[in-house]
Amino acid sequence: MTAALPEYYFRVRENGAFVFKVDTENRQRRIELDQIAVLNVKNGEVKPNGGRTLTDADKAAISDWMEKRRAKLAQRDIDDILRTVDHLNLTTHWAQSRASDEDLEQVTDALLLAMHDLRSMLVRKKADRLIKGKSE
Repeated sequence: MTAALPEYYFRVRENGAFVFKVDTENRQRRIELDQIAVLNVKNGEVKPNGGRTLTDADKAAISDWMEKRRAKLAQRDIDDILRTVDHLNLTTHWAQSRASDEDLEQVTDALLLAMHDLRSMLVRKKADRLIKGKSE
């Protein structure tokens, strides 16, 4: 463990985080976490805990964390999609080389519908971008 702890600790939850102020300046020399707020990353809502009023430093730390968290989540979305592309390629290889007729019967309709839906949406979005690019 490093000698200096951060001033704030963010416990990630489904849509945001609980924010704690880290306190090591006490008589027992223990680490204490004092909850100061609850965050919702999706809508940007910050709810101070109890009757607490957040300081400018609290607000700045929360804003900085939320910005970094949103960037990290956006990057994870892209990584997930790129892994899906890899998985589709692996699925193609599986269907071509190892799948039995029974295996293919079990998955073909679901895969075809999902791929058709995805392709239709991607083509529509691509056309929208091309049209938008020409009009600018």
